[in-house]
Amino acid sequence: MTQKIQTKIDRSILNRRITNEEALDLIKNASLIELGELATLRKEQLHPDKTTTFIVDRNINYTNVCWVDCKFCAFYRHHKEDDSYVLKFDEIDQKIDELLEIGGTQILFQGGVHPKLKIDYYEGLVDHIHTKYPQITIHGFSAIEIDFIAKVSRISKLEVLKRLQAKGLSSIPGAGAEILSDRVRDVIAPKKMDTQDWLEIHRLAHSIGMKTTATMMFGTVETDEEIIEHWEHLRKLQDESGGFRAFIMWSFQGKNTKLLEEHPEIKPQSSNRYLRLLAVSRLYLDNFNNMQSSWVTQGSYVGQMALKFGANDLGSTMMEENVVKAAGAANRMNQGEMIRLIKDIGEKPAKRNTAYEVLERF
Repeated sequence: MTQKIQTKIDRSILNRRITNEEALDLIKNASLIELGELATLRKEQLHPDKTTTFIVDRNINYTNVCWVDCKFCAFYRHHKEDDSYVLKFDEIDQKIDELLEIGGTQILFQGGVHPKLKIDYYEGLVDHIHTKYPQITIHGFSAIEIDFIAKVSRISKLEVLKRLQAKGLSSIPGAGAEILSDRVRDVIAPKKMDTQDWLEIHRLAHSIGMKTTATMMFGTVETDEEIIEHWEHLRKLQDESGGFRAFIMWSFQGKNTKLLEEHPEIKPQSSNRYLRLLAVSRLYLDNFNNMQSSWVTQGSYVGQMALKFGANDLGSTMMEENVVKAAGAANRMNQGEMIRLIKDIGEKPAKRNTAYEVLERF
């Protein structure tokens, strides 16, 4: 099927909010090169000094035990499986010590949604890390973890957030969003919270001054219209609260997943598709300052190309990453490589913290 290629995009969209219909037309019909140009212009409106940031951090999965059984995930194990685990505090300490040795500032801290761990476990865990490593920012626990901790502990979601914040939880990652369309969620993760519940946890976090990020995983069974529905939910909540620090988008990695077994028609997403969606998201999500490149799923060179399609942040050096690796993506990049790729396209590399404050320039 040949795509109808639109020769010229209406450039007034750089100075106004675009509609869902316009976003759909851009996804389906716009020239990829022109989308990149427009997304870069929008990026430069927000970041005129051409600084591209990255963070030195580590993903720590404190457990791989999970009852949610998302069909797109190859990482989870059930409670009684031989290779299931819950990390001991000293094992976590060792991982943080190794991170500090390379100048790390943040841990991205997530499970597994363990069926038996309650609020007192999580309070003890966060308190231990925050007390022993006050210089490390704890960016942790997805909306689904917060939701389940509330249920199993018989307290409100707001109380979970407040109690973990009091112990040292700084911010919440956007994991678990996937596509914010209940039709899609029912196919790819039928046990997972619905769209409104995910949005509610982030709204509650924002209400107590806790910042979060927003994510999107595309390339399963969603339509273009559902991708825009996802963006619309995020744009509306950001209008309301201003609590999202960044938007991060990546493609489904299918190896070893039940979803690919059940839906063999799902094909890997092309770099063209990734860059197209990234550029349109930069134009549509006009109230998000920061967009991260997903080099972890796309590879370092498409990750670099993303900086020409709206991304202003190269994300994390990811000293450790286990979840997408389990599904077949094994890309790696260190600080030196990130600096080289950023300089290569004429931008200025800078190491940042979780709040997107620059710590060091290169």
